[in-house]
Amino acid sequence: MSRSRGMLAKIAALLAVFTLVVAACSSDDSGGDTTTTAGGDGGGETFTIGVSNNTVGNGWREQMICAIKAEAKVRGNVDEVVLLNRDTDTAGQISDITSLISQGVDAIILNPGDAEAFNSVIEEAQAQGIVVVVVDNAVTSDAAYLVSNDQAAYGELGARWLFEAMGGEGNVAYMRGIDGVGADTLRDEGFQKALAEYPNITVVSEVFTDWSPTTGAQQALEIITTQDVNGIWTSGIDYSVVEQFAAAGIPYVPVVGADNNAFIGQLLTIDGLTGVAVTNPPSVGGAGAAVAIDILEGKDIAKRTLLTPQALSSTEDLEAIYIDGDFPDGWSSYMEIEPYTHYTAQDVIACKGPGE
Repeated sequence: MSRSRGMLAKIAALLAVFTLVVAACSSDDSGGDTTTTAGGDGGGETFTIGVSNNTVGNGWREQMICAIKAEAKVRGNVDEVVLLNRDTDTAGQISDITSLISQGVDAIILNPGDAEAFNSVIEEAQAQGIVVVVVDNAVTSDAAYLVSNDQAAYGELGARWLFEAMGGEGNVAYMRGIDGVGADTLRDEGFQKALAEYPNITVVSEVFTDWSPTTGAQQALEIITTQDVNGIWTSGIDYSVVEQFAAAGIPYVPVVGADNNAFIGQLLTIDGLTGVAVTNPPSVGGAGAAVAIDILEGKDIAKRTLLTPQALSSTEDLEAIYIDGDFPDGWSSYMEIEPYTHYTAQDVIACKGPGE
């Protein structure tokens, strides 16, 4: 997929707009948060990286995988990315991780669907000398490294913006992710923290979208045509929600979404629409790959790396990151995460791993 120089300049400008603050602590075995510096040649040794993903047909997850591939390719010391990518439940994903262990991969990157169910298989991998890096959704096992966006902050930032945009009162549709998944649980904690400070805000509808644009669109259409809603908080299923207002012929209300390029484009071009894009870059997958490779190269990396989200609502901030032209719906405008990733935006768009 080709890109103009102007488009690449916008992607580069994003790095100047965003400062993804990494919660920092010591990099000893205390399990604290840390800042890490990636890179290195691994002394000539090469590695095989396994990836387990349990949700397909979701733009965020697709971009996450592309970022993992891109980082593995540009590092130069990964010979293969073994990708097990399918719609499956917890038992199926555990089976996939067991398969990666049996294939003798050097590291496993996974986005888990449960906080505790994977602990045993993660510890099995660790016992065999396999590095496990969990991205996006946390687990409770101390055997895994975590690289994640700060999901509680995501929930709180968007909620506070929305409640203020509504003047501190009115009815909210609360459109969550997947029930029981760690990221959704943490986002809810942040949302509820903000909600407690706004007694005149009422949640009139709470649904789980399963992070599916199609499901979210159907739910949004029903909500806005059957209930009096003054604002919508979405867990990243945003552009398909916005589309339902025009379909129903109903005036827009403020919408909270993520840094999806399609949503940002709507905020910049649709008259009467206001909203906020809270950053939650899928390139956290690329950062997770960088951390895994750093560990394999012998670097001392702490167990937790958190990226702090930003709430973008001004035209200036939104224009700085928007990518004009042919770009996948559901993909984030934000691709490169300093100081972790080493690829370019074009590398992520190409979505090629080592040897591909």
